Amino acid sequence: MAHAKTSYVCLPCRASYKQPHDRERPRTCPRCSEALTHAGSAFAAPRRRDTAAWRTLAVLLNAGVGFHKDCCGGPGYRPRTPREVRERMAYARRTGEPVAEALVRRVI
Repeated sequence: MAHAKTSYVCLPCRASYKQPHDRERPRTCPRCSEALTHAGSAFAAPRRRDTAAWRTLAVLLNAGVGFHKDCCGGPGYRPRTPREVRERMAYARRTGEPVAEALVRRVI
């Protein structure tokens, strides 16, 4: 039985690749040879020219927020614009809540 594929992202190239998930094997970008970041199986890449969406994605992935399926509902809420990220980061600073939790909170 084949393993399910999951998404890996190269932030500098703004590229996404579907590959079988293997924790032991590091993934590298075929374009620039940088390390790929595991995004999750429910990830949908933005268009390459959408720089705001890629900046938002970089903040999410660097904070440890992934796009993993949560049973039948998908990955749940994720900010889509830099403005939403700024608001949630300010909320995290104000309340002392961890950044990763503030980014995925449904309502602030």
